[in-house]
Formats: sequence, C-alpha cells, structure tokens
Amino acid sequence: MSGLWGGRFQNSADVTMFRLSKSTDLDWRLAPYDIAGSLAHLKALTKGGLIDSKISQSIESALKELRKEVFERKFLPEDSDEDVHSALERGLTNKLGEIGGLIRAGRSRNDQVATDLKLLMMDDFTVISELLLDLSGALLKKAETYVDLIAPGFTHLQHAQPVSFGHELAKHAVALQRDISRIRDWYERTNLSPLGSGALSGSSLPIDPELTARDLGFSGLVPNSIDAVSDRDFVAEGLFILALVGVHLSRVGEEWTIWATPEFGWAQLADEFSTGSSIMPQKKNPDIAELARGKSGPLIGNLTSILTTMKGLPFAYNRDLQEDKAVTFSSIDHLTLLLPALTGMVETTEFNRAKVAAAATSGFSLATEIADFLVKRNLAFPQAHQIAGKYVQICESKNIELHQLDESEMKKLHPLLDKTLLDLLDGKHAISARSTPNGAAPSSVKEQIKKLRGENEEAKAWISTSQKRFSGMMGQ
Repeated sequence: MSGLWGGRFQNSADVTMFRLSKSTDLDWRLAPYDIAGSLAHLKALTKGGLIDSKISQSIESALKELRKEVFERKFLPEDSDEDVHSALERGLTNKLGEIGGLIRAGRSRNDQVATDLKLLMMDDFTVISELLLDLSGALLKKAETYVDLIAPGFTHLQHAQPVSFGHELAKHAVALQRDISRIRDWYERTNLSPLGSGALSGSSLPIDPELTARDLGFSGLVPNSIDAVSDRDFVAEGLFILALVGVHLSRVGEEWTIWATPEFGWAQLADEFSTGSSIMPQKKNPDIAELARGKSGPLIGNLTSILTTMKGLPFAYNRDLQEDKAVTFSSIDHLTLLLPALTGMVETTEFNRAKVAAAATSGFSLATEIADFLVKRNLAFPQAHQIAGKYVQICESKNIELHQLDESEMKKLHPLLDKTLLDLLDGKHAISARSTPNGAAPSSVKEQIKKLRGENEEAKAWISTSQKRFSGMMGQ
C-alpha cells in the first residue's frame, strides 16, 4: 500500500493502476518547494502544541538535511514512490522513524501540491522575467545604435511610411515590457497560500495557516478552502502569459528571418547563432529565429490543454489536475531554453545600413507627406488624400519617384501644390516631423528608449526582491 494511504484497502493497487497514478517523473521538481512548505507547516504544528519542541527541532534538522540531499541528488525517488510527497515522507521517516510522519497532520496532498506548484511557478516566472529583461535590453541597445537610420515601415508587408530603424527594433521591447507587467500582476494574484486548507475543508487541529503563509512569503491565504485546493486559474493565467510571450518572440523571429534573406539583405547573423546545411555548403540559416516562431506552437498548445482539462471539473480536487504540471513545466522549459539564445542572436546581429536606407523611401512611402502638405495649407484631408493618390498614380505611370514630378504637373493636380513640397519628400524630414511622444522621430525614439530602460530597472528591483525570497526558501 502507499505510504500515505491504504488503511481501508484489502488489496494492493494493480501495477497498471500504480503506473498510471505514479507522478514522480514529473512532480519531483517540486521537492524543494514541498520541503519549504513542510518547514513552515512544522512551525504551525509546533506552535499549536501538536509536536513537542525537541521533536520539532529534530524534524527541522532532518528536513534541511533532506533538502540538501535533494539538491545534491543524493536523495531521489524510488520506483515504489507514488509522488513527490510520499517520496519525501519516506526520506524523513528513514532518518527519524515514525516521528517523521508527524509532519503530515493538518494537511493533505491537495493543499500541498497547490502550494508547491504556486511556489515553483512564482520562482520560475521571476527567472523568465529576468530573461525577458535581458532580451529587452539587447533590443534597446540595438535600437539606440540604429536610431538615426531611416528604414521603411510596413503595413500588410507593404512599404508604408519611413521610420527610425531604432523605432522598429524598440517596438519589440515594448511588447516584452507588457509581458513582464503581466507576470507581476499574475504574481500578486497568485501569491496567496492554499496550505492549511487540507483536502478541502481546512483543519480542526490548532494550526495557524496565516503563520504558515507568512513564513513562505505569501501575502495572505486563499479565502475559501475548497477553492484553494481546486483552483488552477493561476496555472491557466500563467500559461496564457507564457503563450503570449511566445507569440511576441515568434514575431521577433519572423522579422529576423525575413531580414536575413538575400532579398532583404538587412541582417547579418553571427556564425555563433546560425546553422548550415548538410547538403548545401553556402547556407547560413537563421535557425534561432525560426525556432522562436516554432516554440509558440507548444506554448499555445499547453494553454489550450490546461483549459480543456479544467473545463467542467467538479469541486474540489480531482485527479485530472495531475495534468497541470506537465504543461506548466513544458512551457517554462521552452522559454528558459529559447530566451538566452534569442538574446544572443539579437546582440550579435549587424544590420546593413546602406540596404536599409536605400529601401526607406521606395514604394512611394512618402505619399502621406503630400497629403499632410495640403492639410497644412487648410485643405480637408479627404481631398488631400485623393490628390496624393493621383500624384502617386502619375509618378507610377511615368516610372519616376515622387520628388521627380515637375511643378507644372503638380499644379494640374491642385494649385496648392508647388516646388516647396519637393524639399519635404525626403525620408529624414518625414521621420523627424513625427516627433509626437510615441512617434518615429529619432528624438522621440531616444526618449522612448530612456523610459523603457527606466521601467526595466524598476522591474529588476522587483525581480531581485522575489529571488531573495526563493533563495532563502531553498536554504541558499
């Protein structure tokens, strides 16, 4: 029988049942957090007079020793262990005998696993936040380097209007800043302790769950014990955030893949962050960028999986929720693997200034300047738009650029058009004129970068505080 249950059973579990039920291959990574929960729970049991203080000291020492052995891989689960909880109780009773089982009073695997998973996710999400900051910093450094480079901006993958290339790069850092902000909001909502909820109804023993919550760094308790053990909103919301991170990284990957093509020829990737072909000697492939796109698939799939698992579950705990860990760990692992490589790719990419600049005003991307010129001369924008469109049509038929149209041809389109417009049909003027706080002018982009760096510094301070919480919890 299992070390945690079985008294009412006459027969042992069938081997197929045990194999299906066994979860140590997945939940073993919860072990350090489970021990942290046990140490906090031990204090509550001791304060409530349920464990003698001398025995409590022995259990505390054994738990800390066990934690060290877990980190050093000297203590590992055995085939007979059903889950991380039973494995760790086995380790404790091996050290102390029957008194090792005293720690189980007043709690259930239901509130244990919810607590463990919250702690692990909050710890790992601070790591992911730090990796996102690294990528954001790399993008902002590149943006600053290329802030004065005029590049074509795109909509529908068609040339739209010239922009600062720094503006183009910094847009990704803005999206990453939202991701970090979402993680912080999620962290605050998640930071409530389920421990003390028992199987579903709390405990009749004189324990203090609020003390346990404080010891673990939680800001309070989940207010309803049934919800505490059955809630996996924090998993679904966390996986949504990671899926959206994946979407943002996929868009970075898409642009880098396009920019590295011979047709664009904008991006020169470092050898260290590229691969070759087993058959074509000339190939230099942007595999990191492509994998950044590819990783969005499992990240979105993991979110869909947990939502499907949660849908329609009766309250309180159900074994279906064992599936929460596989998708959670998968998403965390995908991002912690991808982000450092993607950051390295961004840091080491060099852009061909001449090719970027040469494309900046092609495709009649300065046509809006014509409409704006007329608006500034008090013509209504709908009319100005029509005239600018006809201006483009004429230049296209003549196979000339916008600034090459004769003044006489301009006057035929509208008397307000004259040769002073020609000086404005220039990429540098076009982006400099867009000096609104969020605009593409280099002066604006520099201020945007400065603000983003300030926000990143504030996020670093939050990450540092969070990591101190977990390093202390791990005995480090």
